[in-house]
Amino acid sequence: MPDVLKGTAVLLMIQVHLMELFATQDIYHSIWGKVSLFLGGPPAAPIFMAVMGYFLAKSGAGTLKMILRGLKLLLYGFLLNIGLNLNLFFHILRGELQVNWLSYVFGVDILFLAGLSIIIIAFLRLIFRDSVFYWLLSAILVAAAVMFIPVSATDYSWLTFLEAYFYKPTWWSYFPVFPWLAYPLAGYCFYLFEKQFIIHEIPSSRVLQAAAALVILFLVFSPYGMAITTDLHAYYHHGISYFLWTLLFMGAWLIAFRILIKHYDSGRIVGYLQWTGRNVTAFYVFQWLIIGNLATVLYQTVNAIELVAWFVGITLSTSILVWLYGQLKGTESRKKLQ
Repeated sequence: MPDVLKGTAVLLMIQVHLMELFATQDIYHSIWGKVSLFLGGPPAAPIFMAVMGYFLAKSGAGTLKMILRGLKLLLYGFLLNIGLNLNLFFHILRGELQVNWLSYVFGVDILFLAGLSIIIIAFLRLIFRDSVFYWLLSAILVAAAVMFIPVSATDYSWLTFLEAYFYKPTWWSYFPVFPWLAYPLAGYCFYLFEKQFIIHEIPSSRVLQAAAALVILFLVFSPYGMAITTDLHAYYHHGISYFLWTLLFMGAWLIAFRILIKHYDSGRIVGYLQWTGRNVTAFYVFQWLIIGNLATVLYQTVNAIELVAWFVGITLSTSILVWLYGQLKGTESRKKLQ
């Protein structure tokens, strides 16, 4: 199931990236824009990061290995920022656009969050061990911290760029550690809870009752949650209330996928989502390389029908590139073994 969740999350990220960058303002501010932003919200990045936290807890990897993995993701983040903005940088060099290129090179995307989260969790694990209480408490504190961290004026100094990775609400800080680290911490906590209390043995009737309760609570607070989700700046820099609302959704989402996979685990769609989830980093990188460079030309000019066509085309193109990349890696691995 985790691979299906990751695969679904990255596809939802594609559609929301297109809505944010390609869609006209009329579409963006329509009901369809709000639906797109929601699908690119709780079911996407929060799920993706929570699943990552779950696997970190399950893997039992050593501290040094985790730190090196985190550093590698930070490097990938910088390389991706450069790659997806190549067309933009070309126009800046030609003097056709007057923007600060540093904010694009150091944009705080999800790969930076993933890398920093892995490094932080590697150190926290030395202290918390397998204590569900401390992992849960840390998730709550991280989500609530943005209410108490003082924020200075935004400029283009080196300190501002550094602070943006952790908490500062600059426009180029999409996934700062505070509050987004709370999601991998929640995933880590869920694995420990699952391990200690064996929740797989809970009767199906109780699971459905829990799902119904989560959905009801989620809907009750949806006016507040949707207001945050459809305001990108508020979404990227949300607080504890939105985090808790998202957890309600994630609980219902997990139960829904558990039921879906139980009945359709051999279907083609589920199989494709599993494959996408297993190759999620490559999928994320390739879709951004395509969308990012096209956005310089197509920014906020695409209508609804064209938007659907772009989604299909980019998803298909990304799938092909990921498959070719996998074939190339497989060929290189076989050569090394020979």
